[in-house]
Amino acid sequence: MRIGVPREMRDGERLVAATPRTVERLRALGYEVVVEHDAGAGATFSDAAYEAAGATVGDAATAWGADVVTAVNAPTDAQVALLRPGATLVAMLGPANDPGLVQRLADHGVTALALDAVPRISRAQALDVLSTLSNVAGYRAVVEAAAEYGGMFAGQVTAAGKTPPATVFVIGGGVAGLAAVGAAASLGAQVRAFDVRTEAAEQIESMGGTAVREPAAQQGMSADGYAKPLTPEQEAAALAVYAREAAEADVVVTTALVRGRAPRTLTAEAVAGMRPGSVVVDLAASGGGNCALTVPGERVVTANGVVILGWTDLAGRLPQHTSQLLGTNVVHLLELLTPARDGALVPDLDDPVQRGMTVARGGEVLWPPPPVAVSAAPSPVSSPPPDPAVDAAERERAAAAAAEAATLRRRRRTVGAALAAVLVTLALSFAPPSLVGHVTVFTLAVIVGYYVISNVTHSLHTPLMAQTNAISGIILVGALLQIGSDDWVVTTLAVLAATVASINIFGGFLVANRMIRMFRKDAPARGVAR
Repeated sequence: MRIGVPREMRDGERLVAATPRTVERLRALGYEVVVEHDAGAGATFSDAAYEAAGATVGDAATAWGADVVTAVNAPTDAQVALLRPGATLVAMLGPANDPGLVQRLADHGVTALALDAVPRISRAQALDVLSTLSNVAGYRAVVEAAAEYGGMFAGQVTAAGKTPPATVFVIGGGVAGLAAVGAAASLGAQVRAFDVRTEAAEQIESMGGTAVREPAAQQGMSADGYAKPLTPEQEAAALAVYAREAAEADVVVTTALVRGRAPRTLTAEAVAGMRPGSVVVDLAASGGGNCALTVPGERVVTANGVVILGWTDLAGRLPQHTSQLLGTNVVHLLELLTPARDGALVPDLDDPVQRGMTVARGGEVLWPPPPVAVSAAPSPVSSPPPDPAVDAAERERAAAAAAEAATLRRRRRTVGAALAAVLVTLALSFAPPSLVGHVTVFTLAVIVGYYVISNVTHSLHTPLMAQTNAISGIILVGALLQIGSDDWVVTTLAVLAATVASINIFGGFLVANRMIRMFRKDAPARGVAR
């Protein structure tokens, strides 16, 4: 079968659905690939580069007339007419916003898979184009803000004096918000972020930001991965948080976009309370904007000197890497659709991932898809209501028994700790002075190590693991040197130390290798829990 990669015709669009590197992977699946002339020019991929990767270069009719057509944006009516009946189209189709297009594709006999309808489950993350674009857009939003802001993000200390770091406030802790937090923190800014989902706080802090907590404005996550709808009281509390934080910030990045709709997070009054020279980057401008003063696609300066950027092409402003990531999403989809890797498309509508993306097939509209079960866990069995006839005296006796048992446990722990302290004191009293010194150092090391490691931020866990591996290596060398000792106690302790250190070292290497393979381009895709 042949895969066609057409050139995007939307004004200003620089992305392409396949790059020379992803063409090689598509050919490894058994497909022939035809690329429209200059399809990758906007992303700096030449026709010669595609030909070197094994693709052929043709005109628009050839690309759109292939067995499988992969594009970035939804096709126009003229492009739909170029599709042959029975072909498969893979693109961002916006089925919820444009049901007419889905109907036209079904009437044309096209099997249509919407890249922007990937179910929000762990197994489908490798296909999630929206997450890919959001990640790039969050990074680019900070770059745009840094270029617009009249100061430096990182604080500076020079002979002429010092400057404070910029304060960045990010609204939303999803993929785009976390990317913005990480980018701003890497530039040296003081980053604060808020998400109405309570689960996002830890993720924000893992990226180097400070999570703003306001229980009155936060809500749990629904089954589809988005936040549950806020009550009017919660929404009012959230708007108050946004206004308060924006007034103290130099840069505000808004990222709230739910199924293509942008909820209002920054009112005109909140913008009026910001300092002159502040910058707002609205990542949800394509959905109408989170900021009340956002104009999609334009730069606006308010009366009080606040700059509001409503760019709708942030991901497209980094076309080379965005196209590579998007093209890799397409490759993962084709790997799923080509189980035999023989260049033959074998769709399986029993697969919830494929079914969720398939919006038209065999002349029939299949949108919206059936709900996806996000958990296989059985529903919790509700406990029966308490019996009102239970005797109050019985409850009091049960409470008294529980209190007595807790007191007994505390006494046992206290007595045990006291006996252990006495035994350690007696042992040290008759021990040589050198052993006392070693025990003192060991005790202090345990105490200091506990408090140091327990306070290490999440972002430093990987280098901390590398450091503990290095320490275990030193322990292993010392243990090997002591194994040949004439003292059987020393030899036993050395063997035990070598065993434990080896487990830590080799286990650390296995964990590190698994983490590294997750970022290798040639590694097979694996689902990771969100």
